Amino acid sequence: MNLTSRPFLARHSQSGITLVGLLFWAVMVSAFALVLMKVFPAVTEYRTIQSMVNKAAHDGGGTVSDIRTAFDRAASVEYGVTSIAGRDLEITKEEDKVVIKFAYDREIELIPPVYLLIKFQGQSK
Repeated sequence: MNLTSRPFLARHSQSGITLVGLLFWAVMVSAFALVLMKVFPAVTEYRTIQSMVNKAAHDGGGTVSDIRTAFDRAASVEYGVTSIAGRDLEITKEEDKVVIKFAYDREIELIPPVYLLIKFQGQSK
């Protein structure tokens, strides 16, 4: 009698994931989700600052003081813009066009004592 002709006696290799493998991937996905949840507000704030800088460059006024005041006024209305103020903007004029540059660092606490440092920079378009 041949053992391979009987299906219930045939040897099959098992496939699947082990408990250790499952725990490993659960920890990896959880760590990635934690970092993503902590970084998302900082990126959202950067995008808001970028749009405020663009608006201040186009509609802010003719003087440096007017542009800084316009940015501060917009920052007081927008929720969550705390990393930068009008005094932190570098305002220049290039080819009859106002260019506003900014740069700031954002330190995000992941799990004490582990921090993530993100360096944001941009300019008006």
